[in-house]
Amino acid sequence: MLVFILRRLAQAVFVMLTVAFIAFMLFQYVGDPVTNILGQDATPEERARMRSDLGLDQPFFVQFARFVGNAVQGEFGLSLRQGRKVSALIIERLPATLELSLVAAVLALVLGVPMGVYAALRRGSFFSHVLMTISLLGVSLPTFLIGILLILVFSVTLGWLPSFGRGETVALGLWTTGLLTLDGWKHLILPAVTLAIFQLTLIMRLVRAEMLEVLRTDYIKFARARGLTDRAVHFGHALKNTLVPVITITGLQLGSLIAFAIITETVFQWPGMGLLFIQAVTFADIPVMAAYLCLIALIFVLINLAVDLLYFAVDPRLRISGARGH
Repeated sequence: MLVFILRRLAQAVFVMLTVAFIAFMLFQYVGDPVTNILGQDATPEERARMRSDLGLDQPFFVQFARFVGNAVQGEFGLSLRQGRKVSALIIERLPATLELSLVAAVLALVLGVPMGVYAALRRGSFFSHVLMTISLLGVSLPTFLIGILLILVFSVTLGWLPSFGRGETVALGLWTTGLLTLDGWKHLILPAVTLAIFQLTLIMRLVRAEMLEVLRTDYIKFARARGLTDRAVHFGHALKNTLVPVITITGLQLGSLIAFAIITETVFQWPGMGLLFIQAVTFADIPVMAAYLCLIALIFVLINLAVDLLYFAVDPRLRISGARGH
């Protein structure tokens, strides 16, 4: 177990260093920070002094080492567009993105797993066919189109829900949340459903496929031969083994929700990190782009590490093989 953890930690460090190098290269080859700060009319003396202040006159590896050191401390410099510390901008926007992603993940899990189990156990029923048709649409339709359709129906036509913004929020120290206000929930529903639909249909189809495969295994046939009830077979044996691979996919999809909430946040003007990143790309705000890239990579690495450890704890075959390898 210890060897497994150390190996995963070493891999995580390597991945983060690679991403940090890619983010650092943005500063080298995408735009000129001196020109962005001083403008085109700066004198050569002013440009040289600014390059010295920013450390751009130092060797490449010295600059990269300083970048990694600052990144470990959460410092990525000043936003070229807003003139504020990037870390402050991330702290402002991170709660909105995490709130949206977590609510979407809960929706996908709470609805996707039962729907997948039903579609597997009642695969010949009319409602099961309806669920599979809906799942096909959910996987096929692009996220921005789903968001626009939901806005058209529930905001424009029916007028039930707001179409943009985060609504009223409550500050809990540095954290802001809309989950404690009714207006915040109203603003959250449409973007959360939009972000959850693809993940929900993916989880449902995965659970259905895994459940059907598990139901055909020998130990399920043996359980039936012992006279166990359908409820005990389906939920005590089949579902438990179905969820082992689902844990891995679900964990990685949570990282995807956070990373790819960009489209949903843009459609609904949700003030999260995705919208901040889009604005940074539009204005070539390199420090913000680099910080976003490193943060998303860190989230993926941490989630992947947690899923690997959970998978190792759940599946005894991994523990046995790990012990033999050790």
